Amino acid sequence: MKKWIGLIIAITGIGAILAGCGAHGGAKYADKQELNLSADAPLDTIDLSKANGFGQTGNVFESLFRLGEKGKVTPGLASKTEVSKDGMTYTFTIRKDAKFSDGSKVTADDFVYSWRRTLTPSTKAQYAYLFEGIKNADKINAGKIKPEKLGVEAPNKSTFVVHLDRPMTYFKVLMSYPLFSPISKKAVDKYGSKYATKSQYMVYTGPFKITGWNGTGDHWSFVKNNEYWDKKAVYLDKVNYSVNGNPQTRLNLYQSKKIDMTQLSSQQVKNYKNNKDYVTQPYSITMFLQYNMKAKSDINRRAMNNKNIRYAISLAVDRKQLLGKVIGDASTTSKGLVATNFANNPKTKQDFAKEAYLKGTVDYDAAKAKEYWNKGLKELGVKKLNLELLSDNEGDDQAISQFYGSQLEKILPGLKMTLTNIPSQVAYSRATKGDFDIYVSHWGADFNDPISYLQILQSHSGYNYGKWNDKDYDALVNKAQGADANDPKKRWDDMIKAEQVVMKEQAVSPMYQTVFSYLQNPKIKGIIHNTAGTQWSYKYAYVAK
Repeated sequence: MKKWIGLIIAITGIGAILAGCGAHGGAKYADKQELNLSADAPLDTIDLSKANGFGQTGNVFESLFRLGEKGKVTPGLASKTEVSKDGMTYTFTIRKDAKFSDGSKVTADDFVYSWRRTLTPSTKAQYAYLFEGIKNADKINAGKIKPEKLGVEAPNKSTFVVHLDRPMTYFKVLMSYPLFSPISKKAVDKYGSKYATKSQYMVYTGPFKITGWNGTGDHWSFVKNNEYWDKKAVYLDKVNYSVNGNPQTRLNLYQSKKIDMTQLSSQQVKNYKNNKDYVTQPYSITMFLQYNMKAKSDINRRAMNNKNIRYAISLAVDRKQLLGKVIGDASTTSKGLVATNFANNPKTKQDFAKEAYLKGTVDYDAAKAKEYWNKGLKELGVKKLNLELLSDNEGDDQAISQFYGSQLEKILPGLKMTLTNIPSQVAYSRATKGDFDIYVSHWGADFNDPISYLQILQSHSGYNYGKWNDKDYDALVNKAQGADANDPKKRWDDMIKAEQVVMKEQAVSPMYQTVFSYLQNPKIKGIIHNTAGTQWSYKYAYVAK
C-alpha cells in the first residue's frame, strides 16, 4: 500500500530470467543494443532519499550489494564484508574502482552522508522505516536526536562501519536495496536547489545513468554508465522509456514493434495467454482487505472491532472466482499475509506461507460466513450494517471492488456496501488519515524475509492504517528482531506464530498475490526479475540477433 506503484506499475513489463549472470556463452548479439519500454507514469523523483520505489532506478543506483537472479545477493560497491561475532557490527570495504558517473570516487563518507540525509526528518523519506535496527535510526527519524548520532562511521575513505541495535539476519539482503546507496555531497552542494530536478543534476552509481529526464517529461533513457565498476558485464547501450498509461496503446506499440514488452490487462490476458510472446512474472505483493479499528461511525467502528464480522467478510469472498472471472491473469489465492514461495524454513526448507497456513481463515465458505455474520450482528445488537469499501479506480481496481461489494452483499444478509473508487493517491491519503471502514490494500515486500510483511501490522507502524493492536503479536515480532534474532529456528517460529495471530484475529483478510502477465520480445534476453526488492535488473540484459 505504500509503494508498489513505484515498484511495479512504473515499469511495464520486463521478463525472462537469465540462467546465469555475466557472460552469455555462445550468444549472438544484435548490432543495436537498445531496449524500448513503456511506463505507466513519469518518474516521480530521482532523489534516492525521497523515492517511493526503485523498480526502475535500482538500475542507476547501486548499494553495498545488489540482487542477482532469484534474490541472491551479489557484489555491489563493497569488495569485502566483515561481521562481528554478535552480529551487531558490519564493516564494509568500499571497492577501489567504485565511482560516481562523474568520475569521482565513491568513499565511505558518501554512505555516511547519504544515510544521515535520508533519515533527517525534514527530508520526509517515505522509506526511512527500512533503517530500523541501525543504531539510533528510529530516534533520528522521529526528530529526537541529531543525524550525527546514527550508528555509522567512516574511519577512512574505504571503510564503512555500521552498528546495529540488534542482529539482523537479512541485513545483507537489505543492503542490496538502492535506498542504501551512497549520495555525493559534492553533487548536492554543486547543484543546490537544482539537485535531482533533472537527470543532468544527478550522479549515478549503477550500471546505467539517466538522460533526458526533466522532472515531468514522458520520455527518458538509461544509458550505459562507463564509470561503473563492472561495466564490462553491461551489454545494453540504452534503455528508452515512454509514458503510455493506456493498456491498449501499449499493446498497439508492442504489436508495431515500437516497444519490447507490455504488461497486459485482465481482458488482454484472456486474448493473448496462448501467444508465443506471452510470459508471466510473480511478485511478492499480497492484496488484502484492511479493517479500520478506529472508524468514524460508532457502529462501524464496533463492527470492525468484532472478530466474527471480520471472519464473515473473509469467508464470504470467493477468491478463486475473483481471479478467474475478474482478474484473469496468473495471480494466485493467498494463504496468509506473507506471500507463498517467498521464504523457506532455514532447516526444513518448507515454504513459510504453507507452514503458517490456518484452514478456515482465507477459504470461501458461504455457510460459515453467514454463521459468523449473524453471530457478529447479534453481539453488536443490530440487524444490518452499511460499510464503506475504499479502493483505487485504476486498471482493474474498480471491477475488483465491485466484485467484493456484490459478493459480500450476496452472502451476508443485512449488509449494504458503499463503494468509493478514487485515484490511488487520493485513496492512499484517505487511508493514511484513517478515513475508511474497509480499505482494499496491499503490501509488496522490500526484501526476502517474512519480517518485511509482519512489521507493517505492529501497533507503532505507520502502515498499520487500520490501527489494529495486539500485544502478543507485537511481542512475537519484537522477539524475531531482537532476543531470537541470532537463533534461526526460534526466529522462524516467532514469525510463524505472528503470522498465525494475524490470521486467527483476521487483522486483515488476505485475498490474492500478484503474478503479472506480459508480451515480451523473444530477442530480449538476460533481464533478471526478482520477487521482492528491486524487481527488474538490466545489468546483464542484451538483444539477441
